[in-house]
Amino acid sequence: MGVAADVRNSGLTDQNDPEYYLVRRRGSTEYSDIPMASAIVMRGNANRAALLRSEIAALDPALPVVVRSFEEHVGQLAARPRFQAWLLVLFAAIGMALAAFGLYGLVSFLVAQREREFGVRVALGAMQGDILKLVLGDAIRWILAGLVCGLAGAAAAARALQSLLFHVAPADPTVYAVAAVMLACVAMAAAFFPSRRAARVDPAIALRQD
Repeated sequence: MGVAADVRNSGLTDQNDPEYYLVRRRGSTEYSDIPMASAIVMRGNANRAALLRSEIAALDPALPVVVRSFEEHVGQLAARPRFQAWLLVLFAAIGMALAAFGLYGLVSFLVAQREREFGVRVALGAMQGDILKLVLGDAIRWILAGLVCGLAGAAAAARALQSLLFHVAPADPTVYAVAAVMLACVAMAAAFFPSRRAARVDPAIALRQD
Protein backbone atom coordinates (compact mmCIF):
# COMPACT_ATOMS: atom_id res chain seq x y z
CA MET A 1 0.00 0.00 0.00
CA GLY A 2 1.13 3.54 -0.66
CA VAL A 3 0.22 6.97 -1.97
CA ALA A 4 1.52 8.12 -5.35
CA ALA A 5 2.00 11.67 -6.54
CA ASP A 6 -0.64 13.40 -8.67
CA VAL A 7 -0.65 12.53 -12.37
CA ARG A 8 -2.58 13.97 -15.31
CA ASN A 9 -3.76 10.93 -17.22
CA SER A 10 -6.75 12.78 -18.69
CA GLY A 11 -4.73 15.65 -20.17
CA LEU A 12 -2.65 18.62 -19.13
CA THR A 13 -5.54 20.98 -18.48
CA ASP A 14 -8.10 18.54 -17.02
CA GLN A 15 -8.59 18.12 -13.30
CA ASN A 16 -6.95 15.23 -11.50
CA ASP A 17 -9.55 12.54 -10.76
CA PRO A 18 -9.07 10.05 -7.92
CA GLU A 19 -7.27 6.95 -9.17
CA TYR A 20 -5.86 3.77 -7.71
CA TYR A 21 -3.38 1.23 -9.01
CA LEU A 22 -3.90 -2.53 -9.15
CA VAL A 23 -1.25 -5.22 -9.21
CA ARG A 24 -1.30 -7.11 -12.51
CA ARG A 25 -1.37 -10.83 -11.82
CA ARG A 26 -0.60 -13.22 -14.64
CA GLY A 27 -3.45 -15.62 -15.34
CA SER A 28 -5.73 -14.09 -12.72
CA THR A 29 -9.42 -13.56 -13.51
CA GLU A 30 -9.88 -11.20 -10.60
CA TYR A 31 -9.26 -8.19 -12.83
CA SER A 32 -10.75 -9.48 -16.06
CA ASP A 33 -12.39 -6.12 -16.82
CA ILE A 34 -9.01 -4.38 -17.05
CA PRO A 35 -7.76 -3.83 -20.64
CA MET A 36 -4.94 -6.20 -21.48
CA ALA A 37 -2.32 -3.53 -21.97
CA SER A 38 0.52 -2.39 -19.77
CA ALA A 39 2.74 0.66 -19.59
CA ILE A 40 6.30 0.63 -18.34
CA VAL A 41 8.10 3.81 -17.32
CA MET A 42 11.87 3.56 -17.45
CA ARG A 43 14.53 6.09 -16.56
CA GLY A 44 17.84 5.81 -18.33
CA ASN A 45 20.51 7.53 -20.33
CA ALA A 46 20.97 7.69 -24.09
CA ASN A 47 19.49 5.09 -26.43
CA ARG A 48 16.75 4.16 -23.96
CA ALA A 49 14.27 3.15 -26.68
CA ALA A 50 16.68 0.69 -28.31
CA LEU A 51 17.54 -0.83 -24.93
CA LEU A 52 13.88 -1.34 -24.05
CA ARG A 53 13.06 -2.85 -27.45
CA SER A 54 15.94 -5.29 -27.21
CA GLU A 55 14.91 -6.43 -23.74
CA ILE A 56 11.27 -6.95 -24.77
CA ALA A 57 12.29 -8.73 -27.96
CA ALA A 58 14.39 -11.10 -25.88
CA LEU A 59 11.28 -12.01 -23.87
CA ASP A 60 8.82 -12.26 -26.76
CA PRO A 61 9.73 -11.12 -30.31
CA ALA A 62 6.05 -11.17 -31.39
CA LEU A 63 4.89 -8.84 -28.62
CA PRO A 64 3.64 -5.51 -30.07
CA VAL A 65 5.44 -2.66 -28.35
CA VAL A 66 5.15 1.10 -28.68
CA VAL A 67 8.17 2.93 -27.28
CA ARG A 68 8.21 6.68 -26.90
CA SER A 69 10.01 9.14 -24.70
CA PHE A 70 8.40 11.14 -21.94
CA GLU A 71 8.80 14.29 -24.03
CA GLU A 72 6.91 12.67 -26.92
CA HIS A 73 4.12 11.57 -24.59
CA VAL A 74 3.74 15.05 -23.10
CA GLY A 75 3.91 16.52 -26.60
CA GLN A 76 0.95 14.40 -27.69
CA LEU A 77 -1.04 15.53 -24.65
CA ALA A 78 -0.15 19.15 -25.36
CA ALA A 79 -0.90 18.98 -29.10
CA ARG A 80 -4.53 20.10 -28.86
CA PRO A 81 -3.97 22.88 -26.27
CA ARG A 82 -1.01 24.09 -28.33
CA PHE A 83 -3.16 24.19 -31.48
CA GLN A 84 -5.86 26.13 -29.65
CA ALA A 85 -3.25 28.55 -28.33
CA TRP A 86 -1.81 29.16 -31.81
CA LEU A 87 -5.34 29.64 -33.13
CA LEU A 88 -6.00 32.30 -30.50
CA VAL A 89 -2.66 33.93 -31.34
CA LEU A 90 -3.64 34.04 -35.01
CA PHE A 91 -7.01 35.63 -34.23
CA ALA A 92 -5.33 38.10 -31.87
CA ALA A 93 -2.78 39.06 -34.54
CA ILE A 94 -5.57 39.60 -37.08
CA GLY A 95 -7.46 41.72 -34.57
CA MET A 96 -4.34 43.75 -33.80
CA ALA A 97 -3.71 44.35 -37.51
CA LEU A 98 -7.31 45.47 -38.06
CA ALA A 99 -7.08 47.78 -35.05
CA ALA A 100 -3.81 49.27 -36.35
CA PHE A 101 -5.26 49.91 -39.81
CA GLY A 102 -8.39 51.37 -38.24
CA LEU A 103 -6.40 53.73 -36.05
CA TYR A 104 -4.24 54.74 -39.01
CA GLY A 105 -7.33 55.54 -41.05
CA LEU A 106 -8.95 57.45 -38.19
CA VAL A 107 -5.89 59.60 -37.49
CA SER A 108 -5.44 60.23 -41.22
CA PHE A 109 -9.07 61.34 -41.49
CA LEU A 110 -8.75 63.67 -38.51
CA VAL A 111 -5.50 65.10 -39.85
CA ALA A 112 -7.18 65.82 -43.19
CA GLN A 113 -10.07 67.51 -41.37
CA ARG A 114 -7.67 69.75 -39.40
CA GLU A 115 -5.23 70.48 -42.22
CA ARG A 116 -6.32 74.13 -42.42
CA GLU A 117 -5.86 74.50 -38.67
CA PHE A 118 -2.34 73.07 -38.89
CA GLY A 119 -1.56 75.46 -41.74
CA VAL A 120 -2.64 78.42 -39.61
CA ARG A 121 -0.54 77.20 -36.72
CA VAL A 122 2.52 76.81 -38.93
CA ALA A 123 1.92 80.25 -40.47
CA LEU A 124 1.81 81.76 -36.99
CA GLY A 125 5.16 80.23 -36.06
CA ALA A 126 4.43 76.70 -34.88
CA MET A 127 7.24 74.22 -35.52
CA GLN A 128 6.84 70.78 -37.01
CA GLY A 129 7.55 69.26 -33.62
CA ASP A 130 4.66 71.22 -32.11
CA ILE A 131 2.19 69.87 -34.68
CA LEU A 132 3.56 66.37 -34.23
CA LYS A 133 3.15 66.59 -30.46
CA LEU A 134 -0.38 67.93 -30.86
CA VAL A 135 -1.58 65.08 -33.05
CA LEU A 136 0.31 62.38 -31.17
CA GLY A 137 -0.97 63.74 -27.87
CA ASP A 138 -4.56 63.21 -28.99
CA ALA A 139 -3.69 59.74 -30.27
CA ILE A 140 -2.00 58.83 -26.98
CA ARG A 141 -5.12 59.77 -25.04
CA TRP A 142 -7.23 57.52 -27.29
CA ILE A 143 -4.70 54.71 -26.94
CA LEU A 144 -4.64 54.96 -23.15
CA ALA A 145 -8.43 54.93 -22.99
CA GLY A 146 -8.52 51.88 -25.25
CA LEU A 147 -5.90 50.09 -23.15
CA VAL A 148 -7.85 50.70 -19.95
CA CYS A 149 -11.05 49.35 -21.51
CA GLY A 150 -9.19 46.43 -23.09
CA LEU A 151 -7.45 45.39 -19.87
CA ALA A 152 -10.75 45.58 -17.99
CA GLY A 153 -12.40 43.40 -20.63
CA ALA A 154 -9.49 40.94 -20.61
CA ALA A 155 -9.68 40.62 -16.82
CA ALA A 156 -13.41 39.96 -17.06
CA ALA A 157 -12.94 37.32 -19.77
CA ALA A 158 -9.99 35.62 -18.05
CA ARG A 159 -12.17 33.09 -16.24
CA ALA A 160 -13.75 31.99 -19.52
CA LEU A 161 -10.28 31.24 -20.94
CA GLN A 162 -8.97 29.57 -17.80
CA SER A 163 -9.55 26.07 -19.20
CA LEU A 164 -7.17 26.84 -22.10
CA LEU A 165 -4.31 27.95 -19.84
CA PHE A 166 -1.51 25.70 -18.61
CA HIS A 167 0.95 26.93 -15.99
CA VAL A 168 -0.29 30.48 -16.61
CA ALA A 169 -2.49 32.27 -14.09
CA PRO A 170 -5.61 34.01 -15.48
CA ALA A 171 -4.51 37.24 -13.78
CA ASP A 172 -0.79 37.07 -14.54
CA PRO A 173 0.47 40.69 -14.37
CA THR A 174 3.42 39.95 -16.68
CA VAL A 175 1.10 38.78 -19.47
CA TYR A 176 -1.09 41.86 -19.09
CA ALA A 177 1.94 44.18 -19.06
CA VAL A 178 3.50 42.61 -22.16
CA ALA A 179 0.18 42.70 -24.03
CA ALA A 180 -0.41 46.35 -23.08
CA VAL A 181 3.07 47.41 -24.16
CA MET A 182 2.77 45.52 -27.46
CA LEU A 183 -0.62 47.04 -28.25
CA ALA A 184 0.62 50.52 -27.31
CA CYS A 185 3.63 50.18 -29.63
CA VAL A 186 1.47 49.02 -32.54
CA ALA A 187 -1.01 51.83 -31.97
CA MET A 188 1.74 54.45 -31.71
CA ALA A 189 3.30 53.21 -34.94
CA ALA A 190 -0.09 53.44 -36.65
CA ALA A 191 -0.63 57.00 -35.40
CA PHE A 192 2.90 58.23 -36.07
CA PHE A 193 2.81 58.36 -39.86
CA PRO A 194 -0.36 60.48 -40.17
CA SER A 195 1.01 62.74 -37.43
CA ARG A 196 4.26 63.22 -39.33
CA ARG A 197 2.29 64.07 -42.46
CA ALA A 198 0.35 66.67 -40.46
CA ALA A 199 3.61 68.20 -39.21
CA ARG A 200 4.83 68.65 -42.80
CA VAL A 201 1.76 70.47 -44.06
CA ASP A 202 2.48 73.46 -46.29
CA PRO A 203 0.74 76.53 -44.80
CA ALA A 204 0.36 78.24 -48.20
CA ILE A 205 -1.49 75.23 -49.67
CA ALA A 206 -3.55 74.70 -46.53
CA LEU A 207 -4.69 78.34 -46.32
CA ARG A 208 -5.76 78.42 -49.99
CA GLN A 209 -8.23 75.60 -49.40
CA ASP A 210 -11.92 76.37 -48.84
